[in-house]
This record gives sequence, structure tokens and C-alpha cells, in this order.
Amino acid sequence: MRAITVNRYGGPDALELAETDDPKVGPDSVLVRVKAAGVNPVDWKIVAGHLDPVMYVHFPLVPGWDVAGVVEAVGLDVPEFSVGDEVFGYVRKDEVQHGTYAELVAAPVRTLARKPASLSWQQAAGVPLAGLTAWQSLSRVGVAEGDTVLVHAAAGGVGSFAVQIAVAKGARVIGTAGEHNHDFLRSLGAEPVTYGDGLADRVRQLAPGGIDAAVDYVGGDAVAVSEQLLKDRSRLASIVDPAVTEHGGHHVWVRPDSADLAELARLADAGKLDVHVEHALPLAEAAEAFRLSMSGRTRGKIVLEVG
Repeated sequence: MRAITVNRYGGPDALELAETDDPKVGPDSVLVRVKAAGVNPVDWKIVAGHLDPVMYVHFPLVPGWDVAGVVEAVGLDVPEFSVGDEVFGYVRKDEVQHGTYAELVAAPVRTLARKPASLSWQQAAGVPLAGLTAWQSLSRVGVAEGDTVLVHAAAGGVGSFAVQIAVAKGARVIGTAGEHNHDFLRSLGAEPVTYGDGLADRVRQLAPGGIDAAVDYVGGDAVAVSEQLLKDRSRLASIVDPAVTEHGGHHVWVRPDSADLAELARLADAGKLDVHVEHALPLAEAAEAFRLSMSGRTRGKIVLEVG
């Protein structure tokens, strides 16, 4: 099969398009013919060596954790799926080597769910990691109907999902973004505010009584600002700042979860979760996809078209 391979830690230039062996399929896995693979910041951070302290990384490695495709073969004990099923998933394994930037990937069934029928392959590939991060962080802080929720970096890949999920739960959403993204946030159902100095005061103008929950997808002073506004500081989650736990909040590292993926698919097919794909590039242009992601200026998602 063709795959993007990496033989050493480095930047985008470390990526190579190569022919590699087809993956082996374990007893509780399926072989997925990849249609599209999502690109996330963690992908280039792995290639740069940033996750070496916390995960075993083996070379040559194929990057990528997000996938959408068709089941081509099933393992010895897989009642969940059949050949021909359309699936999407967050294929994070315990060790990093055999990723989704490839024509084929062996995916444990715990990482997959049935693809939302309403989404294209590219859109479906953009959902898993970012969508699960949003779903699980909102769940951790107990967002429910009637809550007022502050979403930091609301126009980004994770934030745009969090806005839509919170709105679907019946919450009022205030989202931080640059002014050029305010109309985009309004289209998702959020009330936009500009980030930067004075953010707490701007949020108070919209919510004089404070906010019920906050989720941080950007870092910086987002945790400190949120604490000034929250009625209950335990209802704060960050995916960026581990120190949030010192203040009674939650640090979230997203987990593969078939049931959560199925909930995201349900929302998408109910018309409550749209996926904005900003860039769709061919597999051979994975290095350019890394550069776009590293710029930090992408609204929505970046995906690689494979099949």
C-alpha cells in the first residue's frame, strides 16, 4: 500500500510517500480501506518528537489517528462490523507506528463507529479526534440544558464542534474568536466575543451573572479568565493546561470511544453537527497539510484525501 512514512523525528520535510507492507489485522480489529484521513496538531507534534516522553514511538511510522473508510476485512472475533461497512474512527493505539495516513489501516473495533450517512468522506474524517475531544470535555464539566458555557478558541477544529454540541444539549454558548470569525460562530449558534485583554469584562457584558461551565482549547490565560467568571470552578476543563487540575478543574486527554463516536454520528445525521473542512489535500501533500496545521490559522478541519 501507499502511505506517508517517517523515519526520524523532524518537521514536515520528514514525511515521505512510500510503498509499505499492508497491515496485519488482529483478532479484535478490522482492516479499513481509507477514503480520507483527518489532520490534527498532535500528528505533527508526534513527528517532531513532542510526545516521546509519554508514548512509545516506533520508526518507520505512519502518522495519523483520524480515519473514514470502508471495512475491507475483519479480525477473528469482530461481531460489530462486516466487510463493506462504512466507518469512521479515532484510531489511537497504545504505541505510535501504524497510523491513518495510508491506503489501509488496521483499526481496533473500540476506535470505530459507523460513518454518519449525512457527511462526506472528508467531513467524516475530520470528526473523530476533535469531535471526541469536544464531546468528552463538555461531558466532564456536565454541560446540560440551560447552562451558559464559555468556549475558548470556538472557531477552531475542536471549538467549532464544542459550540454545536453544547447548543444541541440546550446550552447558551459564548465563544471566543478573532473578529473575522464572528459570523462563523453565529452560524453555529454561539454569541462571539473577541479574545485578548479585557475578555472577562466582555463576557460579563453578555452574562452579568457569570457562566456555568468553560472549556479551554487554546491555553494562555484562558483558565485564569474562566475562573473569574465561573460560578463553580470545578466546571472548567482544558485540553492545553494541565495546571487546571490544581484549581479543581479537569485536564482532558481524549480517548477512543465507540459510543461517543456514535453520538457524534447521531448529531450529524440529525442536522445538528456540521463539519467545516477548510483544506482537503491529496495524500502526497501531507507535508503541506502539516504546514497549514502548524500555522494555527485554520478555521475548521484539514483532511487528506486517500481513496
